[in-house]
Amino acid sequence: MRCVVRAHTAHTEVQPHRHPWAQMVFSDHGTVRVHANRKTFTVPPWRAVWIPPDTLHASVVIQDATLHAVHLLADPGSRPDQGSWQECQVLEVGPLLREVIKAVSEEERGGLLSERYGSLVGLAMIELRSARRVALGVLMPEEKRLRHVCEAFLADARLDQPLAELASRAGASISTINRLFLMEMGCSFSDWRKQALLSRAFALAAEGCSVSRIAMDLGYSSVSAFSYMVTQLVGMPPSKVLGRPR
Repeated sequence: MRCVVRAHTAHTEVQPHRHPWAQMVFSDHGTVRVHANRKTFTVPPWRAVWIPPDTLHASVVIQDATLHAVHLLADPGSRPDQGSWQECQVLEVGPLLREVIKAVSEEERGGLLSERYGSLVGLAMIELRSARRVALGVLMPEEKRLRHVCEAFLADARLDQPLAELASRAGASISTINRLFLMEMGCSFSDWRKQALLSRAFALAAEGCSVSRIAMDLGYSSVSAFSYMVTQLVGMPPSKVLGRPR
């Protein structure tokens, strides 16, 4: 295990790259958006993106952030109830895992890897194996017009963004965009939009917005309607899924 810590200002972009080791990226504060394997992951400080080895990925810092990149030459090993570590995914970074990784970073900066360092790495691996996986990630298309629609929506994700206007700006009709969604993404625009809205909800939560403020900013007519959408997607209400882990 190796930990790299870097401070970035808002709008910093890390260009597409890959490396032979696995990587878990999370921020000490601020929100980062990671693009990998045709998916976009927006993660606040209490979540992390797991990136398998040799996976092409890029990122953009949405708010000023201190990023921790944990490099691993081997995956942590899966429990029977978990999915494969060979897939990009979002993990919950609990308080213990966060503090242990910070301690590992401090030991590395000291230059002398002590017995304490080995113990900290062992504890970090135990916590990583048991980290809860969160169903986040917005699938992005490859078809040019459809990608234009998706990127435009993500730039200002709101329920009341009309598809007709997005399609027109992409140079396509609504029927064409709907057909492309089903062909390339395997879902409707409305289903894809829910994941995009949830992604933005996490970014707003990281800024300290309340659930009611998030619902309003996303264009929902009521908190209950927003809560229903979130519960549909992740099986938990916004008060639990958008909050920091205890």
